[in-house]
Amino acid sequence: MNDSARYHAALWNEPLIYQLGRTGRRGLTVPKAEKKIRSNVGDVLSHIPSQIRRKEPPKLPEISEPEVIRHYIRLSQETYGVDSGISLGVGTCTMKYSPKVNESLVKSNKLTDAHPLQDESTVQGILEIMFRLGEFLCEISGMDEFSLQPRAGAHAVLTNARIIKAYHKSKGESEQRNEIITTVLSHPCNGAAPAVAGFKVITLYPDEETGVPDVEALKAVVSQHTAGLMFTFPYDTGVFDPNIDTYFKIIHEAGGLVAIDQANANGVLARLRVGDVGADLCQFNLHKTFSTPHASSGPGSAPIGVKKHLVKFLPVPTVEFDGKKYSLNYDHPQSIGKVASFYGVIPNVVRAYAWILSMGAKGLEETSEVAIINNNYLIKKLLKIRGVTLPWVKSHPRRLQEARFSLEKMKHDTGIGIDEVNCRIVDYGIQKCFTSHEPWIIPEPFTPEPTESTPKEDIDKFVEVFKRISDEAYLNPEILKNAPHNCSIAKIDSTPSRDPKQWALTWRAYLKKHQTGEEE
Repeated sequence: MNDSARYHAALWNEPLIYQLGRTGRRGLTVPKAEKKIRSNVGDVLSHIPSQIRRKEPPKLPEISEPEVIRHYIRLSQETYGVDSGISLGVGTCTMKYSPKVNESLVKSNKLTDAHPLQDESTVQGILEIMFRLGEFLCEISGMDEFSLQPRAGAHAVLTNARIIKAYHKSKGESEQRNEIITTVLSHPCNGAAPAVAGFKVITLYPDEETGVPDVEALKAVVSQHTAGLMFTFPYDTGVFDPNIDTYFKIIHEAGGLVAIDQANANGVLARLRVGDVGADLCQFNLHKTFSTPHASSGPGSAPIGVKKHLVKFLPVPTVEFDGKKYSLNYDHPQSIGKVASFYGVIPNVVRAYAWILSMGAKGLEETSEVAIINNNYLIKKLLKIRGVTLPWVKSHPRRLQEARFSLEKMKHDTGIGIDEVNCRIVDYGIQKCFTSHEPWIIPEPFTPEPTESTPKEDIDKFVEVFKRISDEAYLNPEILKNAPHNCSIAKIDSTPSRDPKQWALTWRAYLKKHQTGEEE
């Protein structure tokens, strides 16, 4: 624990870059165009319509190159990321390592200089990667065709909800089939997205003993109004639901469709194809299962897959290959239309494609194997720590890629819960633990996920830190109540985030809030 105890984040009282700027200061000077170029090109501004020209230059900060470098280096030192420490506590996010060789691929000018409005003949390589990634995902999922347009998980779920609606509309049943069933164990978007699409949402809760929805409870809510079942699998609790094929049969017999949110498929990768057990639609989050970078609200990418009877409803354009060239096909009369501009998040498509190629079929299978081994090793060690319990441990002693623990006992014994633990764990250079989506079915939850790229030493260190925090909670809880102590930012007052009058989403809005006279 010596190295952990010495951790301390850099602390800079760093101004905003706008505050660092000084009139007339330059990082570089753009050379004037040569006379021959000027004579050939003419007045560049004259080619720009007056209505889209700025009346004044943008008020960008004027700052020298050394100051820019120093500013962003300091900010990076205050920022915690997957490359700077242990992030296995952020369960469901699947913070696996993103190989740097894949980053070099997407930095190639062959990709960065491409434009989505180029003629198809000039982007055959990109279209080929898109087409072949779709084939890979079909093989992995058991689906028949994929669209790469959705930008993130919730966007993909909404797209699938719209496809379900289009399917029932094509059968003349859109008015009748107006209900979607989901589970409280699913990502919240599995309820929110179909609600946005116009469905009534029915939510099933887990059985207290088994931790999975009861089959009879599903039967009780299925009716002629059922449009489909949309839920997350595997669950974020890490519990494998043995009833999924039964759920699918019940829904199909009622005339509905099944859409599986496989945002995180790390625990079943190359072991379970949801298309083979009856799913009609699914999604993957490339920024989870397929090792592309994971950031807050992006850069996400969540391809959706469908079986043959739903292919005609996929977003346009689809990427197709006639044996000689690749093309974008917009000729799909029953398509739900475009759900995003241009192709999708192509850098993540390239990263995922490269990762799958480098892993191969055997590597994908090993991915899930190691992830499950790591997780069950972590479970065994964490359950030895005072105050830590695992719901449904009797019926499900082993879990898939993650597990949702509870600190309810610690909270009862000491008054210290997951919020205080999360404020303290960052003092040891470890990313805080993901709790749970709302509502908290499990009291005082935390959800670690040691992916296949997490070494045993990191798991052991995480457990050691958790053990130390547990000891502090029982012996000196004030340390946790006043944490964090070693971070660049102490506890953040969340009150302003609840008051729209205090929001400032742009620099101009910030200035206006502070009554500088700056106009929006």
